Amino acid sequence: MTRASVPILMYHEVTPNPHPAFRRYSVTVREFARQMRWLAAFGYQPIDMETLASVRLGHGQLPTRPVVITFDDGFQGCVDHAVPVLRAHRFTAVFYLVAGLMGETSRWLLPELGMALPVMGWEAARTLVADGYQCGAHTVTHPRLTGLDASRCRAELVDGRQRLEDELGRPVLHLAYPYGSVDESVQAAAAAAGYLTACSTRPGLSGPDDDPLALRRVSIYGHDSLIDFACRLRNGTAFREHISQALGGVTRRFRKRTVSAQ
Repeated sequence: MTRASVPILMYHEVTPNPHPAFRRYSVTVREFARQMRWLAAFGYQPIDMETLASVRLGHGQLPTRPVVITFDDGFQGCVDHAVPVLRAHRFTAVFYLVAGLMGETSRWLLPELGMALPVMGWEAARTLVADGYQCGAHTVTHPRLTGLDASRCRAELVDGRQRLEDELGRPVLHLAYPYGSVDESVQAAAAAAGYLTACSTRPGLSGPDDDPLALRRVSIYGHDSLIDFACRLRNGTAFREHISQALGGVTRRFRKRTVSAQ
């Protein structure tokens, strides 16, 4: 099954007590557990980016209902609260790590949100790898890559990968662009840095023709209901967004027919 569209789920923080300023990107432990139970109940089988990339290159097959579970930023809350839920279901996942801020805080959030969250340290990351989870790169300092000059962009991509490989003792071939900030030059820099895949924040399911260095993802938000989650899995959008798009399509077709009839 190489032609399937795959939902690549994008999480940030999982916590019992979301910070109000980061509520949009924080899923409570209770909701995360419900979402993982949904995946298990409906036969979804999580895979990592290595498996997805290999199948897209024509090697092997995807499971019947594949899904990729990704976490951006490497927050300690995901280690403390998401990983136990994943383990309970024997689910794998991908953690994109900010190599220059391991064991510190997400200080990139301070200018815009006035808050920061704890970031996992290297020992936690090594434990994840030992337990079978995949760790990918999320640059060195979490900048908007499109706003950097070519040399600094290259350093963020190359040095981030190298630091992870040195600390984790294995190749790091998968990237997620911070803020989803990517253009043609950034994408070319990611290719030159040796990344096999790179996740964007472009919404939607990742189809077989998806650019491997600009993969679509399905954002999971703190305000999503379980129905929203289920709808995102199937369509890449929340229930309310799907209905709105469907109604918009009907309205456009109606207007077109009305104009044609005049």
